[in-house]
Amino acid sequence: MVILTLLDPQQQTPLRQWRFEQESLIRVGRSPDNHVVLSDPLVSRHHLVLRRLDTSEVAWQLINHSTNGTFLDGCAITTGTLAADALIQLAREGPRLRFQVLTGAVGPSLQLPDLPKAPAIVSPLPSSGRLKPCTHAGNSPNNLFCVRCGQPVRVEQTIRQYQVLRVLGKGGMGTTYLVWHAGAATASESGKLLVLKEMNADMARIPKAQELFEREAATLKCLNHPGIPRFYDFFVEAGKKYLVMELVHGQDLEQRVRETGPVSPQQAITWMIQTCDVLEYLHNRPTPIIHRDIKPGNLLVRSLSNRVVVLDFGAVKAAGMPPGTRIGAEGYSAPEQTLGRPLPQSDLYAIGPTLVYLLTGENPRPFYRKTNDGYRFLPKGIAAVSPRLQAVIECVTDPRPRDRYSTAKELALALTNCLPK
Repeated sequence: MVILTLLDPQQQTPLRQWRFEQESLIRVGRSPDNHVVLSDPLVSRHHLVLRRLDTSEVAWQLINHSTNGTFLDGCAITTGTLAADALIQLAREGPRLRFQVLTGAVGPSLQLPDLPKAPAIVSPLPSSGRLKPCTHAGNSPNNLFCVRCGQPVRVEQTIRQYQVLRVLGKGGMGTTYLVWHAGAATASESGKLLVLKEMNADMARIPKAQELFEREAATLKCLNHPGIPRFYDFFVEAGKKYLVMELVHGQDLEQRVRETGPVSPQQAITWMIQTCDVLEYLHNRPTPIIHRDIKPGNLLVRSLSNRVVVLDFGAVKAAGMPPGTRIGAEGYSAPEQTLGRPLPQSDLYAIGPTLVYLLTGENPRPFYRKTNDGYRFLPKGIAAVSPRLQAVIECVTDPRPRDRYSTAKELALALTNCLPK
């Protein structure tokens, strides 16, 4: 049996898995007539073929058909023999597939109805079941789940019904973990990879920190938008507060630009239009919600759909609340927000500096200029910024909120008119 596992580009965690029991030829590409269909724009319609060699049941050959290239264990190839546990990357920045061959009996697969042009058995990763980690031999050190039974290979600790697989990150407010919920508390939670956010013990002693942590949980619980991580749970265990959220596979825009450099105007504008869609949803809630921390590091792009997800709702504030804590990232915050008086237009303001960061890779602070109206964001002389886009940026970052675009929808329309023809 051949198993192909689609991996998250950052965490290397499984996104999806295909199993092939009898096939001697497996086609991979963007076209729907492939055995493995990947919608990433870097993937060619018919990107590569995996062919079983006649000399052995476990020997397979990879043949590249894409001008974007295919990389086998980090090396660009035209053809190559696949080793056990090989890593295949489609294009230099494209999706990654782990190749594995199993011989002998394996665990049961999910049986699906016959589909045209799709002979693979597709199974979700992984199946729910026992709470104890798997003890099967033969798993790769990089595997989070057993290739035979689908159970976690290593569990660092268990917090309530959530099995901690690894630490995702640590910050001043708390620690985030990748967790597996194999229990059956509810049908929607059972059998999922999730993110568990734990509030640090020292922060729990600060009333304002507790307020912001609880506000993030309460806000996410009442929101339902594809551009916002889904809320799953909030609880207190052993005196510590925990928030459980959807695991979003992708990369934030700050990290992306740091690693690969500035993006094209079309891509940058498209992502900001998607961000405006999320802001329009937030600003038009029965009680409008101001995010207060829009910046590249809080805008993540999903690996599979290339669409923006807005992160970090710990700073949100309901519109109309009295002035309070001054929250915001330097270079991205509107003047009124730095004074503790945010408005929905304050979120729109951050789109201007974010665009410039995406197009230049530079921190927006040097682009502020002293004028008669005080300091203004005036990014002049940037080749990637067209005169029309320049006008939009200057309007959305006007020091006076009344002179900016009034709604996220209005800003999105202006950005749409800036898309390269």
